[in-house]
Amino acid sequence: MSFEIETLQEKHSLLKRMIRQTLSLIVVLMASMAITGTSFAACGSLTMAEMNWASAQLMAQVDKIILEKGYGCEVELVSGATMPTFTSMNEKGKPDVAAELWANAVRDPLAKAVSEGRLHIGTEVPITGLGEGWWIPPATAKKYPELKTALDILKRPDLFPDKEDPSKGAFVGCPAGWGCQLANANLFRAFEMEKKGWVLVDPGSAAGLDGSMAKAVERGENWFGYYWSPTSLIGKYNMVPVDFGVPFAGSANWDGCIVKPEQECANPKPSSWTHSVVNTIITDRFKKAGGPAADYFSKRVYPGPVMNGMLVYMADNQAGGADAAVEFLQKHEDVWFKWVPGSVISKVKASLK
Repeated sequence: MSFEIETLQEKHSLLKRMIRQTLSLIVVLMASMAITGTSFAACGSLTMAEMNWASAQLMAQVDKIILEKGYGCEVELVSGATMPTFTSMNEKGKPDVAAELWANAVRDPLAKAVSEGRLHIGTEVPITGLGEGWWIPPATAKKYPELKTALDILKRPDLFPDKEDPSKGAFVGCPAGWGCQLANANLFRAFEMEKKGWVLVDPGSAAGLDGSMAKAVERGENWFGYYWSPTSLIGKYNMVPVDFGVPFAGSANWDGCIVKPEQECANPKPSSWTHSVVNTIITDRFKKAGGPAADYFSKRVYPGPVMNGMLVYMADNQAGGADAAVEFLQKHEDVWFKWVPGSVISKVKASLK
């Protein structure tokens, strides 16, 4: 009888140990699942600026797919432009991400926002080989080899007649709302271009700027204006960057005057274009709440030639940012595989099938 009792006690003790071990295993598994799930769930919802030019639209759409499919975020794209997007991020904390912010026009307030912790640099250089400045077609440079600098060009407004007033030379600037609009307007004044027979042309939109260059080049006409690289048009037409003929006049002139509204820039000095600074910017809220999704931006860099090729694809196929994003993810795995871990790669690839 005592033997039976001892046997029952042993079985009961063994059962209790098994139950404890099972419960411990369940707790460990649940904790592991919670940790794994939290890394993606922490991302939550975010807003992202989709700027009104092709490379920024492509980048925003690629980011949207990777963040939603790979990290489980909910991404809302909102229309954006350099100045209003930065102002909104700085003052209101929205949108959460600006994929391609050309920072020259907001250098000082951006530095202040970063130092105070409101905004963060997600990517220092999102596209390699970036640059801004003034350009002319290669045919113009070949036909008029004496036009070696902007100072030379400014002596010949007759070669670049304005369509509305052919007696004036046309210099094509930036659309309203772009940060470069202020810089070009103030350089126009600094070089006293109006006195030299020029008018500053507002192209109205990104399409208007592109169209003015493309039509002129394809018709064999001269064109003089602002643009940036890498872009499909600079690559397609082999546009020639113009040497300003003067040195960079210093950051005090550029940051304290050239990029300011006219009423805050009474005496702009002639200057070459400043070194172009382009960043991916994220808000403090997203940096803290986004988890691995926020860290993704630190590795997200597009090689300039790849971006140029994608922009040519968009132009030739009249593709929007969403279609181009799928094309990029399917054709350039050698690029974006370096940005994310294997688990994210698998999820994104599965979503594209």
